[in-house]
Amino acid sequence: MAGLVNALVIVVVVALVLVRQFRAAPVDGERRWWLVPGILAVIALRDPDLLDSGHPVLSGVLLAAEVLIGLVSGAGWAWTTRMWVEADGVVWSRSTRASLGVWSGGVFLRVALFGIGAAFGVHLHSAALMLSLAAMLLVRAGFVTHRARTLARTHAPSASYGDQGARKTRERV
Repeated sequence: MAGLVNALVIVVVVALVLVRQFRAAPVDGERRWWLVPGILAVIALRDPDLLDSGHPVLSGVLLAAEVLIGLVSGAGWAWTTRMWVEADGVVWSRSTRASLGVWSGGVFLRVALFGIGAAFGVHLHSAALMLSLAAMLLVRAGFVTHRARTLARTHAPSASYGDQGARKTRERV
């Protein structure tokens, strides 16, 4: 039953993330960008079938490869995300076609891992995919938040000469 629930959570999260990321949206660096990936990781790590008990070493290697794919996919996705600053100083982002290519490549690699596991008789549960998804979302959100903060700093409007003088005058009074 846990596998079915995990699969449902994965499908819902992926659908929501894909729909949200391929639309232009403001990047809010103050929100808890790590919360959803953290929840997914906790759910995945609590699953007792995370590793195949019949092949613990090989399933551990495949799990590590799965998480590594998630980390690399998250970094690639963040790198291919288009970001810009509007006139009001708000940073916006939107995933690109290249981001879709990163997603597709990650899916292909994950399917290949499941195939390798099946060839060796190792059963990878949905918790492994959920942990990889958590790693991908965490890295992507972290990098995009960092890029947004950097863009906001570099495009921040500077105070004019007259504003600085007026501020100094008011502070003295």
